[in-house]
Amino acid sequence: MNDYTGWIVQANAGRDKDGIFCVVGVDPAPHRLLLADGKRRKVSRPKRKKLGHVRCLAPDPHQTGPGEPLMYDHPVVHSLRQGEPVSDRALRRALAAFKEGSTLG
Repeated sequence: MNDYTGWIVQANAGRDKDGIFCVVGVDPAPHRLLLADGKRRKVSRPKRKKLGHVRCLAPDPHQTGPGEPLMYDHPVVHSLRQGEPVSDRALRRALAAFKEGSTLG
């Protein structure tokens, strides 16, 4: 499975439908993404979700190509990609900045 860590995604299914999350890791055995938003889903207890149940809003800026969604370059994303710990507060601020700078829909 690819490394989706640092991607900003929107949930398409479940009780958290339409929620904006950041991929904080990948669970390789059952092929699930680990999602957190820093508020309802903390980094310490991320939500496990199938790849097909999310829509990518902003992939990692270093893995994008032509025709892919907009990139989102933020220090929190870089920290996640490096495997460094990220606080819930920093993740909330990064997602708020993403929501403010993009129009969803």
